[in-house]
Amino acid sequence: MTAQTIQPDHWTPARGYANGMLTADGTLYIGGQVGWTAQQVFETHDFIGQMEQALKNIVDVIEKAGGQVEDIVRLTWFVIDKAEYLARQREVGEVYRRVLGRHFPAMSMVVVAGLIEDAALLEIEATAYLGKPA
Repeated sequence: MTAQTIQPDHWTPARGYANGMLTADGTLYIGGQVGWTAQQVFETHDFIGQMEQALKNIVDVIEKAGGQVEDIVRLTWFVIDKAEYLARQREVGEVYRRVLGRHFPAMSMVVVAGLIEDAALLEIEATAYLGKPA
């Protein structure tokens, strides 16, 4: 099976990994997205701000592959501060719905000791199914 690398046009190129891989069967695997911009700059050191940016990054990759939010079938969240995530549930829900609407795929939440990008407070990876290409 061959896969196509998915890289939004306006993003700084990924080095050593792919932001997305679209397989021949229409499955899109989106690598872990942190809360930095397309130029790999953290504009905020706030959990909610980074969460919103990470979700927007996922949407950018899906749209570049020709899909939409409703194609997401799985999200895996990696957070470094469980207490902050739990304390800010109302804000988490508001931002989630603002970016992804009322689409709720299968999800997992994992608390981790740290992430590769030191400024990252969370990382979210996704899987989407775009359907078989014509």
